[in-house]
Amino acid sequence: MYLIGYDLGSSSVKAALLEIATGQCIASTFYPDEEMPIAAEQEGWAEQSPEMWWRNLQKANARLFAQTNVNRNLVQAIGISYQMHGLVLVDKNREVIRPSIIWCDSRAAHIGERAFSRIGESRCLNHLLNSPGNFTASKLRWVYENEPGNFERIHKFMLPGDFIAMKLTNEINTTLSGLSEGVFWDFRENQIADFLLKDYDIPREIIPEIVPAFSVQGKLCETAAGMLGLSVGIPVTYRAGDQPNNAFSLNVLEPGEVAATAGTSGVVYSISDQINYDPQSRVNTFAHVNHTHEQSRLGILLCVNGCGILNAWMRKNIGVQSYEQMNEMAGLAPVGAQGLQVLPFGNGAERILQNQNLHASIHGLNFNIHGQGHLIRAAQEGIAFSFYYGMEIMQEMGLNLALIRAAQANLFLSPIFRKTLATISGSAIQLYNTDGGIGAARGAGIGAGIYKNAEEAFEKLKIVDHTLPDQKDASVLSDAYQSWKKTLNILKNKI
Repeated sequence: MYLIGYDLGSSSVKAALLEIATGQCIASTFYPDEEMPIAAEQEGWAEQSPEMWWRNLQKANARLFAQTNVNRNLVQAIGISYQMHGLVLVDKNREVIRPSIIWCDSRAAHIGERAFSRIGESRCLNHLLNSPGNFTASKLRWVYENEPGNFERIHKFMLPGDFIAMKLTNEINTTLSGLSEGVFWDFRENQIADFLLKDYDIPREIIPEIVPAFSVQGKLCETAAGMLGLSVGIPVTYRAGDQPNNAFSLNVLEPGEVAATAGTSGVVYSISDQINYDPQSRVNTFAHVNHTHEQSRLGILLCVNGCGILNAWMRKNIGVQSYEQMNEMAGLAPVGAQGLQVLPFGNGAERILQNQNLHASIHGLNFNIHGQGHLIRAAQEGIAFSFYYGMEIMQEMGLNLALIRAAQANLFLSPIFRKTLATISGSAIQLYNTDGGIGAARGAGIGAGIYKNAEEAFEKLKIVDHTLPDQKDASVLSDAYQSWKKTLNILKNKI
């Protein structure tokens, strides 16, 4: 018997096949090989086709089963992880109205800022735990203001994972965690935030039905089953945004536990049982996958948009063939990259910078000293520094970040990035044998009642690497970080 996890990112769609009896991932893959295109017709825009996601999921699924000869009829449940904060709109025929406005699109930031002031900062923070900011609700309001014809056609709005669930089951629904990530949830009243809907002129009827994150949310319909080569009626039993799911994948479910990821964007995600928020909304609080009204489990999320995407840009544009080669070259450059600095903020407005869009930039370049290795090292150190810049905000909120769990994937495969982050933050880093697809499969097992609890689901989760702060580099990195931070503050004050 098996479980499938699909993980919809902005770069690719991943798929994992988990054997229930052993708890082992027996196949894992992704599609496409190169990053999915992101359309940016104007400065600050970022859009993708939801139908492209669905086509790529089918291709990832075909690759998954090409790796093994398992009987597809033995699949018991499906779980979904997805890129957060995106907006998908469908009409009454379940046809997509316009491309999805995805997570790194910053066009609606000014709309959220105006609402924050108009509704009142205190009310927003105490009820939404965030500024409306550039989240899904503000993106929906942008459509209302700029594309009234499209807005009038809306039957339901969805998050990206809701769209994938619709394609799988022909059912339209969402989760409490999902609505909270779109800033549609009132945590004080434990209901949809009607005051925000009223302010944004969003009709309540376009919000999908709410289902639990772990539950039978629908069953594989005949059309989807035919496309995927799976049995009709397989239940979809788990759904979560990529960062709550990444934390879940690492068995981060209880207060004080911390997860991180370093894919296209970079995230540190800490669990709290107390209503907690940053007064400046530079880090954000959402409902975790196991949050209930009776037992609060809130995920406090630090996001840096320009993370792995900077590393990928470096690989493409400086003529390096692989990430392994990049890491080797960076290792030849000294700690601190001899004063070379890279600010990684080239992927849209950054929440930790209060929605400023500073763009990426390189500082201190000396033609007589610096080469490719310095540039790569400075980029990876700059990403680590941006993580720590946000972690300082989380520490101000009283969060303990002494131990960070992460999957052995993406930029956490770089020893330089890991050691820089551990040393500058003073946090130990544990790497585990999991990823978003595997986590979604385990979530499906819990949602279907195959696993009786998280302890059983995560029995096979193992630590595969451990990075501790390096005291011999601490002083050099501390000086480099302070210099990097000074450069950042100069740029911030110019805007």
